[in-house]
Amino acid sequence: MRVALAHDHLNQAGGAERVLQVLSDLYPEAPIFTLLYDPRSLDGMFSASRIRTSFLGQLPFSRFAFKFLLPFMPAAVETLRLGEPDCIITSASALMKGIVTSPKTLHICYCHTPTRYLWSDAHQYLEELRYPRVLTQIIPFFLSRLRMWDYHAAQHVDRFIANSKFVAARIRKYYHRDATVLYPPVDTEAFAHLPLPKETGRYFLLISRLRPYKRIDLAVTAFAKMNIPLVIIGAGDEALRLKSASEENITFVGRVSESEKRRYLAGCKALIHPQEEDFGITAVEAMAAGRPVIAYGAGGALETVISGETGTFFDEQCWESLADTVIRFDPQQFDAARIRAHAEQFSRLRFEREFSSFVEQSWQEFGRGKGRV
Repeated sequence: MRVALAHDHLNQAGGAERVLQVLSDLYPEAPIFTLLYDPRSLDGMFSASRIRTSFLGQLPFSRFAFKFLLPFMPAAVETLRLGEPDCIITSASALMKGIVTSPKTLHICYCHTPTRYLWSDAHQYLEELRYPRVLTQIIPFFLSRLRMWDYHAAQHVDRFIANSKFVAARIRKYYHRDATVLYPPVDTEAFAHLPLPKETGRYFLLISRLRPYKRIDLAVTAFAKMNIPLVIIGAGDEALRLKSASEENITFVGRVSESEKRRYLAGCKALIHPQEEDFGITAVEAMAAGRPVIAYGAGGALETVISGETGTFFDEQCWESLADTVIRFDPQQFDAARIRAHAEQFSRLRFEREFSSFVEQSWQEFGRGKGRV
């Protein structure tokens, strides 16, 4: 079976890109189609892959003005020339699900989330736009048309896979499609050689891209008021604003290597997870290191963290609720070995086995004339 892969854009090294990396390892001969490829932002990921970009990727300014190219993205997706693979696997959190395929090609979409800025986060997206006022008045009309395009694009996918039950519910709500839930791969093996922590650590840890919807501001405000050590790993648009609101007890270390990240995880009291994630790979990585998670009780965290056993939840997405939970948190009540054992159910080996089986079964059904489900 000839397989091709497609991903929205390759200009950051996040959780979705790590899933794509595993898919590329599963299907090493498969080319990867994408709107834009910026190898400088990917820490060496996909350096051995065959990357094929859209016409947007050929523009000299695309890396700097990517957000302004949104009006041209549907056309860029639709004009990608795939050839005729037997199966195209799209890794999508935006528009790549609209890729045009041959009637003989099985289209499987691994959906990280329905397009956030069109559906679940549409109003927040408009509020956070830093465009001239005249543009912010026009954009809602454009997004309405793009929302219709996105919905119709989803109707041409043959099989949907959701990365959590939370996302499967969104796919059903916004696209009126059913999805098989297959949790993304977490490299739990990378943590297996780390000794289980015998002490509770001296600091709390937060790992995230510094973007508004990640709600890092809640943690910065809470810990600044409590004067409890917090280490923040990650970079992004919000870095300067967050640093200006922090105190000396909060340390920003920026981007770190995977080995450094594992070291920080192994040495922390707990991971702080203030955002509503579709799945939340970092929370599982913390548990693979034997550390508990303090998470906002929503989204994918409800499927990965067991309250009182591998972590605890705070109920309101505000700094007061987070601070109250941190103050009451007792790291001594958690068993590191039990936490690590729980994380193993999200391993890469499990994902590879389940994903390969799903693709094979879907291909057989597609060959028997069972199309979209």
